[in-house]
Amino acid sequence: MIEKTAKRIAVLGSTGSIGRQTLDCIWHMDDAVCFALCAGGSNIDLLNRQIAEFKPRYVGICSAEKAGELILPEDCILIVGTDAASMIARLPEVDTVVNGISGFDGLVPLLSAIEADKTVASANKESIVCGHSIVDKCLKAGRGCIIPVDSEQSAIFQCLMCADHAEVKKLILTASGGAFKEYTYEQLQNVTYKDALKHPTWSMGTKITIDSASMFNKGLEIMEAAYLFDVSGDNIDVLVHPQSIVHSMVEFNDGCVMAQLAVPDMRLAIQYGIMYPKRQQRIVSTLELAKIGALTFEKPDKNKYRAIDLAYLALKADGVMPIAYNAANEVAVDEFIKGRIKFLEIADIVEETLEESARLSVETDTIEGIICADMEARRLAADSVSRICANRR
Repeated sequence: MIEKTAKRIAVLGSTGSIGRQTLDCIWHMDDAVCFALCAGGSNIDLLNRQIAEFKPRYVGICSAEKAGELILPEDCILIVGTDAASMIARLPEVDTVVNGISGFDGLVPLLSAIEADKTVASANKESIVCGHSIVDKCLKAGRGCIIPVDSEQSAIFQCLMCADHAEVKKLILTASGGAFKEYTYEQLQNVTYKDALKHPTWSMGTKITIDSASMFNKGLEIMEAAYLFDVSGDNIDVLVHPQSIVHSMVEFNDGCVMAQLAVPDMRLAIQYGIMYPKRQQRIVSTLELAKIGALTFEKPDKNKYRAIDLAYLALKADGVMPIAYNAANEVAVDEFIKGRIKFLEIADIVEETLEESARLSVETDTIEGIICADMEARRLAADSVSRICANRR
């Protein structure tokens, strides 16, 4: 029996990294329940364990083929199909939707949740970057709200709560530097995707961990921050902070800098996003600054991390360019994992795709236009991959 006062949470992408950590947060909380789960179907065993443990009222699965392998309680309602996540996001009984879907696929469910006037705890930066024009219209129309769950955006969100927008001079995003922070450009020539997964401070999914190593994650966050907080790219900086304790900062007009500090644990931002505006009892370890000793900051090496300048370029150009940036990176990372391209060629593919995408004539103020731009950019990125592979022969 669900308590009437408990927040009813729908977890999209429940078997992914964000989804698993979200359910861990819910397990520790008395005033939140997992009302609905949705997953693609690639990890049925885990999804069945989640269903058995949390006993959701609704379960969504994208794969009709895998749906028959689910073990459901008698009173559980199953939703099957490619639009399962969007249907779960629109459920009238749901209070908060956690968007833990990876990549561009999270866009339509995000829009569905906002249009249904839901609070969205969003860990999917790609959907905000690619769909910002539509998302912004929905939010300005008074439908739904977004509470960012990325640690960096959550930090900025919290820092801005006590300030007027006109008082903000600069947003400062921090970056760990990823697995290759100490590598030289030459050493990056032959690294593998398994090398990229050795993140020194964060436990995340495969795609985002590789993006952290290449800084494309930070590039997406630059654009996401600009759209979420209505700040020009000229007023967004990045600092490499290997300890991952300062999650981001806001500089104000008077010279004051406000920062949010915490241990590097995604569950803190997730918990805050789920239960906003309330703060819950701690479920992560205590931050002990005396044991850490020193916090260091440095400017990123733009030669090694080309993703950052490419992000500023895409942000300034707007239109199809942020969509192309994300699409090309998704294509390139997939090819890097398969071993078809080298790590440094990810940036080559994104840069070439941006150059070609500048010629596209696609309106991006509708979902159809955004999907069209995404498909075209993926085609251009695939062509770039083919050229790189052909030149290597």
